Amino acid sequence: MKSGPGWCVINGSVECIGSSLLRTPYVSKLFHQIRTAVVSDRYLIGVHAANQLDERGIPDWQVVAGMSDATLLTERPNDTPNPAVEVEQILADGTAVKAVWSWLPSHKAAKLVTVHYFDR
Repeated sequence: MKSGPGWCVINGSVECIGSSLLRTPYVSKLFHQIRTAVVSDRYLIGVHAANQLDERGIPDWQVVAGMSDATLLTERPNDTPNPAVEVEQILADGTAVKAVWSWLPSHKAAKLVTVHYFDR
C-alpha cells in the first residue's frame, strides 16, 4: 500500500492528513460522501468498470448494493481528475472484491472506476 502526500491509508481507524497518519475514530468525509451518494442512487459506472464487471461476470447491482457495508482500504483525496477511495466489498456470493470509487464534485455523485478480485 502507498502512503504519503495525496494518499491516506485507512485500516480500522487510521486517517491521513497530509503525509502524517493520525489515530481517529471517525469515518473520512470523502468515503462518507461517496457511500452516501451510492446508497442514494447518485452514481455512475464508468466504461472501464462496466467492461471489467462484464469480463468478470459480476452484476453491477452487487457492487452497488455492497457499498453500504464496504470497508475503506485507502483514501486518495488528491487523485486527479477526481478524489477516490479503494474499498473492500463483499458480493452476494460471499466473494470479496476491491472497488475504486471516485467523487464527482460538480455532480455530487460517485463513479465506479474499477473492480478487481483480490486473489486474481
